[in-house]
Parts: sequence; structure tokens; C-alpha cells
Amino acid sequence: MKEIVIISGKGGTGKTTIAGSFAVLTDKVVVADCDVDAPDLHLLLHPELIETSEFAGSKSAFINKSRCVECGLCKGNCKFNAISEEFSVDTHSCEGCGVCALVCPVQAVEMKEKVSGYSYISKIENGFMSHALLNPGEENSGKLVTFVRDKAKEIAMKENIGKIIIDGAPGISCPVISSVTGTNAGVVVTEPTVSGVHDLKRILELMEHFRVKPFVLINKFDINKDKAKEIEEFCVEKGVEVVGKIPFDPVVTTAMVNGEPVVKFIPQSEVSKEIKRIWKKVSENF
Repeated sequence: MKEIVIISGKGGTGKTTIAGSFAVLTDKVVVADCDVDAPDLHLLLHPELIETSEFAGSKSAFINKSRCVECGLCKGNCKFNAISEEFSVDTHSCEGCGVCALVCPVQAVEMKEKVSGYSYISKIENGFMSHALLNPGEENSGKLVTFVRDKAKEIAMKENIGKIIIDGAPGISCPVISSVTGTNAGVVVTEPTVSGVHDLKRILELMEHFRVKPFVLINKFDINKDKAKEIEEFCVEKGVEVVGKIPFDPVVTTAMVNGEPVVKFIPQSEVSKEIKRIWKKVSENF
């Protein structure tokens, strides 16, 4: 079983567009959408839901009114103003730190797990998809990403599927680390801008730390050819392969508006041809 992650170091570079295109170019695949805070790969792959699971990733305080003596210690020590005058807990404000349970003299406060989001298993045209959605304001997205990846591996083993394509979370934070660790290779989608270069350097450092083989893909390279050249020179210096350069083309936006990966919507476009060439090159090397 091989896992390849598509990451970007920042949002908006075209990561999901590439992941969706790679997915439909594979004969049989399991896709994992690890952007659990704002997933959107389903908009391109139109998965058919077959399984839903609750995800309990955090805890919240609950006050047992029959035991509470209303001493006020919990409310006085809560730094998040989550406890009302009536000694009830606002679960949206509660950060689950447990201080209220610690200071309660009669053990009236209990820390209980709460549903932080939902994970899904779905069928797509050429395989399966593991994806999830964290509830607004909830934390532990890194833990949910791991859950999504574990489910993808279970499906791949059960269905004897050899490739897992991971649409990683944007940035370099905890959910990105959970998206990257243990994968066979990563395609970093970057763009020829000042912020694009900066974030490319950060994500490559992260991949080096976790010993994941990187490939770099420059999206919309022709909007700033000088910056694109700077990225190529940097990659040569670091010994990182640039597997392709995709030109800017409004056809990509048109495909997204129509809810299709560009390689499926207009397969003969220059963008589609380049993505196919890139996928062939990447898939042969991991």
C-alpha cells in the first residue's frame, strides 16, 4: 500500500484541484480528505455516503445539580466564562481544561467527552473516500485527521487497493503534520508569489523533518515567471524535484463551477495534459 499526500503550506494554491484530478486518473483508489476544518474534495468527487461515525475529540464540563452546593469555586476559577450564574456549563465556551472539576469540593463536576465532529466513508466512481467534518469551533483536528487516514487504510486493506491519495490540510500546523507523517511521498503545490515561496520553504522543512519524499508542482507558473524560476532554482539547490508547471487557465475555474476535476471536465486542455503528465511521473516514483 502506498500513500501520497497533496499539501501546499498555505490555502488557495490549487491543492484540492490537483488531488481530485489525481484521484480520477487512478484506476482504483482510496481518497482521504484531511482538511477536516473545511473539506471540499466532495464537491469534485461526489461521494455516495455509506457510513457515518461520531468523533469525540474533546471533553466538556457537566455540573450535577443534585450534588452542587453552589459554592462558586468552579465559576470563579473558570478563565473562559463558561459557567453561568445558575451553575450550568456553556459547552461552546468550555475549553475542557478541567479546572472546575479539580476545585469542586463535592465532586459535582464531571468531564465528559462530547461529539466534536463526524467522519464518513463514501463510495466514489473508482474507489472509496474517507472524509470528515469538525464541528464549528472545535479542536483536535489533528486527531480527526489521523482517524480519517486510519479509516482509509482499513478500506484499502479490505478492498485490496494499492494507492491512497491524501488531500492534506493547508498550512504547517497539527492537522498537516497528521496528514504527512508516515506517507511515502508528498506533492507540494505552490504558486509563484512571495507568500508562495515562503510557505514552500516551510512545508519542505516539515517534510524533511518527517523524512517524506517531496515533489514540487508550480501552479499558475506563468503569472510570475521570475518567481517560478526562483522556485525552480531553490528546488535545485535543495535537491527537490519539480515535477511540473501548470499554466494559468480559466478552464480550471469553469471545471470547479461545474463540480468536476479539470482532467475529467476538459481532458484535452493544456492544464489537463500537464496534470496527467505530472501524475504519471509521480506515480512511477513512489
